[in-house]
Amino acid sequence: MWFDSGRVCLDLVATHRPHEGLRDGGELRLWLTGAGLVPDRTPLAGVGAEWLAPFRALRADVSALVRAELDGTPPDDGALARVNALAAGPPPGLCAVRDHEGHLVRELCGGVECAALLAAVARDAVELLTDPGERALLRACEGEGCTRVYLDTSRGHRRRWCSSELCGNRERVARHRRRTLAGPVG
Repeated sequence: MWFDSGRVCLDLVATHRPHEGLRDGGELRLWLTGAGLVPDRTPLAGVGAEWLAPFRALRADVSALVRAELDGTPPDDGALARVNALAAGPPPGLCAVRDHEGHLVRELCGGVECAALLAAVARDAVELLTDPGERALLRACEGEGCTRVYLDTSRGHRRRWCSSELCGNRERVARHRRRTLAGPVG
């Protein structure tokens, strides 16, 4: 999975491109952990197939709102209302507990709840979309066929691809092939 967009909500949007990245509860558990929504070693046995629909729906709404922002068009009122409703819910609570070696580690208080994790992602989207500085950093990848979005936090804000290693490398290889096929100049 990909976690290089700069925001949790954009990382969720990235789970749909180029193919469905949340096909089952196991993939959702991997995403929740990788995105940092749950502390390491959090038992996620309760995360199952019934959680997929609400996370996919939130992903679609966040994607629609971000695309509208990038396109300079008004946001979809329905998507905005649904994201706002989720963001208004209580986020997961964090507690400090001792691990087996006596060190303090983070743990979710009260266990893992779907609504609380959805609230955390929706709140992240609201924060992104209402912060003019963050909105100004929103970019769509220029890679051929790539639809990922990310925050451009690079020096000079000239980042063109969601990932230099993936889309950037593909573009450089394609450019090299075009030059090679064109033959020598002169």
